[in-house]
Amino acid sequence: MLIGELSRRTQVSPRLLRYYEAQGLLEARRAPNGYRHYDEETVVTVRQVRALLRAGLPTEAIRSVLPCARGERPEFEWCAELWDLLNGELAAMDEQIGTLQRSRSTLAGYLTRDRAQAPATPRTGGG
Repeated sequence: MLIGELSRRTQVSPRLLRYYEAQGLLEARRAPNGYRHYDEETVVTVRQVRALLRAGLPTEAIRSVLPCARGERPEFEWCAELWDLLNGELAAMDEQIGTLQRSRSTLAGYLTRDRAQAPATPRTGGG
């Protein structure tokens, strides 16, 4: 199928499909005229990529996960490497959440502590 058909069937823009291909997440054959041709199973692969992106995985990790993914949800054929990869990604997310929580707490503290000094109405950019 051509990229337009894949886009229509997956609700993913052609530009994003080309990005996925550049990231090594999709494969396309090239016709003599340069058009991309995708296999039928590429529809499932695009849906797997979208699901894994929603789970917060970066494309580099998705590239490693895709060979183990089965179905659109997806489910996985587990191996130690995949388990370690996903555990590492989860730990990185936990670290990011902790950093954001600390930053939020600091910012909220500024607002609470300095509330008496805050202007009555918010300032806008004009003078």
